This record gives sequence, C-alpha cells and structure tokens, in this order.
Amino acid sequence: MDTLNRALLLENIHPDATARLTKAGYQVETMTRALGEGELIEKLQGVSLLGIRSQTQVTERVLKSAPDLLAVGAFCIGTNQVDLATAAKRGVAVFNAPFSNTRSVVELAIAEIISLARRLPEKNVKMHQGVWDKSAKGAHEVRGRKLGIIGYGNIGTQLSVIAESLGMSVYFYDIADKLAIGNARRCSTLNELLESVETVTIHVDGRPGNHGFFGEEEFSRMNPRSLFLNLSRGFVVDHAALRRQIESGHIAGAAIDVFPKEPKANGEEFVSELRGLPNVILTPHIGGSTEEAQQDIGEFVSGKLVDFAEGGATAMSVNLPGVALPAVPGTHRLIHLHKNVPGVLASINRVLADHGVNVEGQLLRTRDELGYVITDIGTQYSDEVLDELRAMDVTIRLRTIEWE
Repeated sequence: MDTLNRALLLENIHPDATARLTKAGYQVETMTRALGEGELIEKLQGVSLLGIRSQTQVTERVLKSAPDLLAVGAFCIGTNQVDLATAAKRGVAVFNAPFSNTRSVVELAIAEIISLARRLPEKNVKMHQGVWDKSAKGAHEVRGRKLGIIGYGNIGTQLSVIAESLGMSVYFYDIADKLAIGNARRCSTLNELLESVETVTIHVDGRPGNHGFFGEEEFSRMNPRSLFLNLSRGFVVDHAALRRQIESGHIAGAAIDVFPKEPKANGEEFVSELRGLPNVILTPHIGGSTEEAQQDIGEFVSGKLVDFAEGGATAMSVNLPGVALPAVPGTHRLIHLHKNVPGVLASINRVLADHGVNVEGQLLRTRDELGYVITDIGTQYSDEVLDELRAMDVTIRLRTIEWE
C-alpha cells in the first residue's frame, strides 16, 4: 500500500472507528475537539486518513498543504465542511454516513414536537423553581395535528411514517420530485405547506442555496401559534427573525439543534439570540448524538476509509466516481484518477500493452469532470509503466496497491 499508515480522528469520533483503523494497520491519533485551519495543516503532515465531524473545516488551503492525504471521512451526514471540488481534483476521496443517524434525529424531532405541544420546557423550569403549575392551558396532544416537513429525504420520510403512527396528518415540501410515503401529502410550494400546517420542521441539506432561506417572510406565513423545529443546518434559519416571532406570540414554541455559529469544543460558551425564551428547546447539535448512531457511523465511515486505502473502492464517495472491483489474488492494482476526456482508457491500456503487461481485471467510471479506473495487472512490470501513466497529461493521481 502507498499510504503512510497514519490516521487522525477529530471531534470525539466513536472508539469503534479507532479499533477498525488500528486493525487495518493504522497508527491512529484521536482528539476530542475540532481544529482550526493552521493547526489542522500542521497535524496532517504524514497523515493519510482524516476523520472529522461537523466543526472541522477542510478547506482548499488544508488540502493543498496535505500531500499525503488519501481520504477524508465525515463521521456525520453533511459534507459542506469539506471543499469537495478541491479534494476531488487532488484525488482525495470523501465519505460520509448518510443513513446511520437517521433514526436518532427522527426520535429527537418527535420528542421535541411532543414536548413543545405540551409546553414541557416551561413546566420543567417552574418545577425547578419550586412552582407547582398543573394547568392544562396551552398544552395539546399531537394526535390530529398537521405536521409540515421541509426536506423529504432519509430523515424527512422516516419522520413522516412515525408522525403518522402518532395520528398526525403529514404534509411535505421538497424541491425534488419525491414519492409520498403512507398518507403524506405533497405541497407544490413552500408557502402552501406553511399555510396548511401547525408544526413546521426543517430537514434540508447543506447546499449553498439553502443559506438563509427561512426568515421573516416564511415565519409570517405560518399559522398563528404554530411550532417550529430546525434539526438540519444552522445557516438555514434567521434566528433574529425567529426570536421576534416568538416574542410576538406568533410562534408558540421552537426547538433548535443547529446554529449558524457553534462552539468548537465542549465547555465553550454558547451564544445565541434564542437563549432565555419561553417554550424554546435549545440542544447542542445532538440530533445524531446517540451511542447507537455514533457507533454505526464509526463503523461505517472507517470501513469506507479502509476499503479505499486498501483497494481503491469509492462506492458511496461523495466526490469521486463510484468504483468497486473485487481483489484478484496474485495481482497488483493500479488506481488512476484522471480528467474525463475521451480515449483515456485506451491510452492506459496502450501503455500496459507496450510493456507486455497483462490486464487481469479493469473497471472505469466517470463523474462530471473526473474519470476513475481500477486496473489489476500481473506482478511483473517496470517502473517505466508507472512513469508513463503519471506523465499522461490527463493524470490527476496514480496509486499502486500490492497484495501479498
């Protein structure tokens, strides 16, 4: 293998990830916090595999300063904290865990919907203050209420199913054409959803177009005394506008798990316009923070990193073409990332043929501007073969893997 067998795991990633990488022969360094750009660059020297969560920013400068880096594992759903385009151009594969914490996020959303409907945050505060308030005023069942889900992906659809089982009527809006699950009703516009429901919950991804899309105008279109939840991305919602809507009484309660600016480590002060408001649940980005989810994520993403490092497999990579070719005993593997132009495969095979190298197995996939080909060859070949492949004007990165 052409890696340096060193891995760096940040932000308190589950120990199962460390165990998986250690078993694969990696020297693993772990840290409980995120790193800033300068510190990350320093730490990445000689590191081939990097594991992060949502706080560490893997920028263009970081990637260009880490020549030994092979892959980045985002041990979470989102990957907007990684410069995916630069990573791809440098042959650095990026993997995430798009499904592993879905159930945990859904359960938190359900818990918060019920808590807000029953006004449990306020009851809890009063009890700790020694105030006994058994009044039912403002407390409601969720059965029969209308739930609006913005973003009908993995989390949105599972939330839809569970909400229906509780007796809620589900409406959803998504910019993509999504099939309704169960009795959920699709809304053709965001405004249609906002005007139809009594509880709104956001579950969109981190694409740039979602920055600040929910603000004063959207809140004003919600029905009076509605509930609002955001467990997706902090930059999606205008928190100053939300505070005004809660203070005016137009929004009866809110649950927020993600924020535009979040502390990088436990114990740092959390600053937000939403602190101190009644019937508002603030949680420190813990939608996927259950032991079950973190264990699943640790096992899944570390497995993808090892598969890529040891065999070049890019299945479920978010930035490289997806290729997985079974290993053939007694061969060496050439992994060639290149610009997606016609004739590259023929050129690779011409180089191999000119040097009498037999192809035992080969698979090519393309994605946007990139092509990715895995070629298994016999164990006898000269350095000239590799030199000629690297010298091709379309070559981005060439790796070789040798199996014993």
